[in-house]
Amino acid sequence: QAQLVESGGGLVQPGGSLRLSCAASGFTLHYHDVGWFRQAPGKEREFVAHIGWGGGNTYYADSVKGRFTISRDNVKNTEYLQMNSLKPEDTAVYYCAAPETYYSGSWSPGSMKYWGQGTQVTVSS
Repeated sequence: QAQLVESGGGLVQPGGSLRLSCAASGFTLHYHDVGWFRQAPGKEREFVAHIGWGGGNTYYADSVKGRFTISRDNVKNTEYLQMNSLKPEDTAVYYCAAPETYYSGSWSPGSMKYWGQGTQVTVSS
């Protein structure tokens, strides 16, 4: 069964860092762009970042640009989201996601084929 499994969420103080991981099983991520969305209570799920299947192109939401870094390890079939300088407004459930292979459309929740179960990130003092 194809699935994505996130790990690495937790509670961190403002200004702190966390690293999220997303491991794929049942399929290979190698020819998929992969990325992250997040959803805060009472809000819609929003795009955070994604990385091209070759690893050379990365894209970020303006709200996280310069603070978050997305990467991937195709040998380990895993993607990562390094989050630095965290703010209370980053508090959300973070989901990793992947569209069909060689996808070139927009990154919206409705366009994704695979989803992780989500991991909670809470930024609070």
